[in-house]
Formats: sequence, structure tokens, C-alpha cells
Amino acid sequence: MKAFKLLLLLPIIALLIGCGGENSASKATRLGTGGTGGMYYAYGTELAKMIDAEGKGHALDVKMTAGSAANLRLLREKFLDLAIVQSDTLSNAINGRGVFAAAGPGVGYAAVAGLYTEACQIVVSKNSGITNVSDLVGKRVSVGERESGVLQNAEQILMAHGLTFEMIETVYMSFTDAASAMEKGQIDAFFITAGAPTAAIADLANHKEIKILSIEPDVQNNMMKLYKGYTRCTIPANTYTGQTEDVQTIGVKAVLVASTDLKDDEVTYLSEFIFKNADKLPHNTSNKELTVKYAIEDIPASFHAGAAKFYDMQGVKVNVYSGKSSESVKASQD
Repeated sequence: MKAFKLLLLLPIIALLIGCGGENSASKATRLGTGGTGGMYYAYGTELAKMIDAEGKGHALDVKMTAGSAANLRLLREKFLDLAIVQSDTLSNAINGRGVFAAAGPGVGYAAVAGLYTEACQIVVSKNSGITNVSDLVGKRVSVGERESGVLQNAEQILMAHGLTFEMIETVYMSFTDAASAMEKGQIDAFFITAGAPTAAIADLANHKEIKILSIEPDVQNNMMKLYKGYTRCTIPANTYTGQTEDVQTIGVKAVLVASTDLKDDEVTYLSEFIFKNADKLPHNTSNKELTVKYAIEDIPASFHAGAAKFYDMQGVKVNVYSGKSSESVKASQD
């Protein structure tokens, strides 16, 4: 009987040992990114490799997710320690708006740094006859994955042109799946919000003639007035194969966010590492070098205490997370 009871307990004992072991995987900081064809994943995997190569005992466990909204939910639910998210999606989460209304104002995570500008990219086949957003009526369009920041951007861009999801044939695809579907002629257009060049678009452009739609200046102005977080964004000519002209669009900031449970020293180390190696990490090619001003400006959340310590060493004060949802961020040069 004792032997029988021991056999029943063995799986539980094994699970407890596995969960409590001091292996490298359990020590790694869990970083939520996005799909494999986007800049979040490229940035996160390269950052993890560089941190590992430094050999100072720090490690990142990069997690592939649906994107910004999913990352913020997973942070709140303690399944992630770090995540990269869109600034506009972060603003909605902090204030409990949109898809975050049911959960209420976001707590339990705080900003680390704005990393680079993400371009809202609307990709069509070059021979599709689609020359502007209004031409998407009745077309098969990927508007991003569910729980992605792209989904909100797509809806707002369409609305700014007098369109709704009901006026197009919507599909919900990852960057990689959308590019593959366009190459096969299964969709007419897809939305991507990511630093340019984006891997999924770059790969597609090497196999198929594509065009990225510009957004007219007056539409950009209206969107920046209506929605917090948008900024003008240029995708320089020759960013992608066959792209001979600049593309004028709008963009949002990619923001690194940390769980407030993550130790201050770990966040300070990450902040220092990112600034020290910013030029070696994937980012929007139209961005200039990462500066402290860029990293803290227009970030719709309070900052993690560990990040604040880093900025304090740079002579800059930021609003530190105090346990409550807050969109008031102030910085001053000392």
C-alpha cells in the first residue's frame, strides 16, 4: 500500500521539483513580443542574444504573442515580466478604455522606455489598382490579429477615411500569415504597425511587387487630434525592394513595459543595456539614435522605479509608478 501511494505521489513530486528548480529557464525574465514576422520579435530575440553574450548572469526568455493588447493582459495576469507594446494601446490599458474597459484601469506594470517609432503600414499588391485607403471597400483585408495593437490602428485609419470593418472583408492574421496570403492572392491588403523595415513585408517584397499606401496629411492631422499617441512617420524610399518613393504615414511609439514585481536592479540593468546597445538593436530605420528625451517623451504611463533610477543618473526626473493607474508623466532636466 505504501508503495502504491508513493507511485501516486511521484508525478506531483516531479512537478514540484520542476517548478522550484534553480535552472536557467526559471531565472530568465519573460519578455512578451509579437509574431515572428514583426519588429517586436526581432528586437526581443536580438536583445536576448546580446544580454546572454555579455555573460553577466542576466537572461531573457522571449515569448511570441499576438501583440500589444495580449502583452498587457499577460503582464497584468503575471504571465510576463516585460513586454513591448504600442504607446496608444498602453494609453488605453492605463485608462481602462476600449478592449480594456472590462478589466478597468491598468495596474501592476510601468514604463521602462520608448524604443522606436512604429509605422502604420498598409500593404497592397502593386497591380491591384488600390491607390488609397478608400479603395479598400469590398476588398479582403487583414486587420491584424485579435488582441493586437494593429487591430485598433486599422479600425481608426479606416474610420478616418469614412470606412468601417463592415465595408471590407476582414480577416485576422499575423504579419507572416498576412504576407503569405497576399503572395498567394488570398487577400488584397493588410495592415501592419511595426518598425520599418518589417521582416514580413521585406520578405514579401522580394517575391512580389507591392505598394505601401500613404496617408494624406489632412487625415494624419485629424487622427493626431482625435487619438492620443499618433505621430507623423516617414518610411524612406528603398526601405523595401521596389519602393522608389517615401511613404508618408502615421506611427506610434514602441514602449518597453515592466511588471512592477520585477526587481528594480534588473530594470536598471536593462535600461542601461538598451541605451548602450541601441544602435545594434532592430528599430525603425527612419529613427535617429535613442535619446533619453525620446525614451520618456509622450509615454502614457508612469515609470518603473528601476528605470527611474537610470534616468536619475542621466539628470532626468520621471514620474514613478506608485501603485495606481496614472497617465501623468513629467520629466525635468536637472
